[in-house]
Amino acid sequence: MLNRALLERYKCAENLADFALSGELSRDAGYFRFGSSTVCFGQSTAGTRSLNPSPGLYDAQGDVKISDSHVGLPFDPNTIIDNLRLERYAVDHNLNGTQPMPRKALRFAYYSLRPLFPVEVRRHIQRVYLRGWDRRAFPQWPVDSSVENILERCLAAAMNSRGLTEVPFIWFWPEGKSGCALMTHDVETTLGRDFCSKLMDINDEYGIKASFQVVPEKRYEVPESYLSSMRDRGFEIAVQDLNHDGHLYSKRDEFKRRAALIRKYSKQYGSTGFRAAILYRNLDWLPELDFSYDMSVPNVAHLDPQSGGCCTLFPYFIGKTLEIPVTTTQDYSLFHIIGDYTLDLWKKQAALILGKHGLMNFIIHPDYIVDEKPQRTYRELLAYLSELRAERNVWIPLPHEVDEWWRARGEMQLVEERGTLRVVGTGSERARIAYARLENGRLTYSFDSHHAKH
Repeated sequence: MLNRALLERYKCAENLADFALSGELSRDAGYFRFGSSTVCFGQSTAGTRSLNPSPGLYDAQGDVKISDSHVGLPFDPNTIIDNLRLERYAVDHNLNGTQPMPRKALRFAYYSLRPLFPVEVRRHIQRVYLRGWDRRAFPQWPVDSSVENILERCLAAAMNSRGLTEVPFIWFWPEGKSGCALMTHDVETTLGRDFCSKLMDINDEYGIKASFQVVPEKRYEVPESYLSSMRDRGFEIAVQDLNHDGHLYSKRDEFKRRAALIRKYSKQYGSTGFRAAILYRNLDWLPELDFSYDMSVPNVAHLDPQSGGCCTLFPYFIGKTLEIPVTTTQDYSLFHIIGDYTLDLWKKQAALILGKHGLMNFIIHPDYIVDEKPQRTYRELLAYLSELRAERNVWIPLPHEVDEWWRARGEMQLVEERGTLRVVGTGSERARIAYARLENGRLTYSFDSHHAKH
């Protein structure tokens, strides 16, 4: 089933793609290209693979073979995409025992002392730690859509093999929305907790609800009145780590102990979502937390303490947990690492994401927008998102709504009855049929068919 990832993305006819490997997979795994700007990691049947994502990677695009409705691929797209989504290419960054001891020791020392550091000191340490972030070749800054690019090229190859100019599929978002935007707030300190009421007022001025990620232990008190004040106003609550000390995934036995407590708090808060502190993650262990959705994996992690990135702009499953990736730069990184208080970067990222009809997932900390200058920037962001909603038909839900939609869409089917296409399955009344079309070798999407029959 080399077409699994393709069918999951497009929810199109299962007999569309007849994929097979064009040869025997290499024993070694490494980086190679699939087209001029898309980097892959894994095994392939031809060419060479590099240990580093450096310039001059071998391009496997020319090794795709099309004949008699059959597509021979130079790699297994399911495995290559899993390698990206699950960050398997970043073998030295995961918190699963593979990090070098000096790096582990440095991280332990930093997070032990972090509560004592003012923002200015933390900012200086982090700038030193992240030095050279803007020279990293992969994932591609400021947005990486490698997963989408791979699947689009695979779909185009399948269409060419069958002589198709368009393919119907179930559109990515409900009611034909052009893309999706999420607003999330990670509450890190007592200052941030106490600003949440004002922050909800600001959000409501623009009609944008958000999810608040709450730290259950040690950082601040979490009274029921605080949680109910959010629920009563239509905001969402997710669990943020256990105590925000940066060590959730450091040791297996300790992780299991903390996971049990985190599950207890998820029930107490009525939360179905999770985010790890500082976006530290171990995706092999994540499903054991038993949340419906997670929001801990960056699209591009150049500005995060844990490098990597999932290279996709859409939700995907890790076991039974839906990962809703963080696809835009965090406010702290923008303000304090890059030193930018404009919307320029966020707008650039939004344009790239919407170009793929993907998901914009923002992290804005109440702790860092108390002052007038960052708060003004945040208001400008909300105004911009309001414009995208009105003028570009962007969907701005809560995270649990994305979770519910993506699960429902995954169970839907596109069927043809008496020459008419329709979507069946729970929630199908919200689904729309779209058409992927090849125009001058480029894949485009439309809600209008150019043909009466397919």
